[in-house]
Amino acid sequence: MSIIKHKDKRTGITYVYESKSYWDKEKKQPRSKRTLIGKINEETGEVISTDGRGKKRTEKKKTPSDNTALCEEMKHQLKEKELLISQLTSQNKALEKELATVLKEIRCLLSRHKERE
Repeated sequence: MSIIKHKDKRTGITYVYESKSYWDKEKKQPRSKRTLIGKINEETGEVISTDGRGKKRTEKKKTPSDNTALCEEMKHQLKEKELLISQLTSQNKALEKELATVLKEIRCLLSRHKERE
């Protein structure tokens, strides 16, 4: 087992891998398997561990109680949004009625104006 450092030319980030060698019986050759350990901090030179996909590891995993609290919060937000939608719908209907009344009055005024001409 050995440690290998590889610099990505596109991003300039140096990744650190753990390389394990093994014998491939089919090809009758030595092969190696690499596992990502982390990346090197350019300022300090220390290795920052990752989750194996280049992202930082998260120490805390969500517990069911966290999910329950999140679910309750989302239900509350959904109720607020539904209330807002119903308020806006009623306002929209009132404005449509007012608009219909104004258009009716304008048509009436136009017809009176045409009669005078």
